[in-house]
Amino acid sequence: MRIIAGEFRNLRLSAPDGQSTRPTAERAREALFNRLDNGPYRARLKGGVMADLFAGSGAVGLEALSRGAARAVFVERDRTALTALKANIAHLKVGERADIITGDAAKLPTARVAADIVFIDPPYHQGLGVAALASAQAVGWLAPDALVIIQHHPKEALELPPGFQQTDSRRYGANQLTFIERE
Repeated sequence: MRIIAGEFRNLRLSAPDGQSTRPTAERAREALFNRLDNGPYRARLKGGVMADLFAGSGAVGLEALSRGAARAVFVERDRTALTALKANIAHLKVGERADIITGDAAKLPTARVAADIVFIDPPYHQGLGVAALASAQAVGWLAPDALVIIQHHPKEALELPPGFQQTDSRRYGANQLTFIERE
């Protein structure tokens, strides 16, 4: 696993051992960031804050930092994943631009700063993506014009909380990326 583009292009990342996490495939991550970097969301990415919920190794948030995000906030509770995440942050020397919150992304603490982009990659088929979105909204994690992306299994339906709408959805193999904004 590696950073695809930007300041840290081609630098390798550690992945957690075991089956407790499922890293976002490079193809899906590349497609996501090409869309963010070259489309209408570019202003949210460049100089913005990225929240990476259910962060695992932190590959998505670290890719955002590599491509110009000012700050990334990572939420993860798995100890093995946290070890890999901390190692990756140290390897890229971005500790001053990265915050780690150890805990459940579906039960977030009050935000210290609102995020411009929130990436949610929960375990599949447990309804945790929508729960994390509702939690993020309730405790101030979403900037007024925040973009939320939920990665989920293509056969998993998302029932969005009131006030949100799906603006796009793309399938990459066994991954579905659904783009969500406030109505």
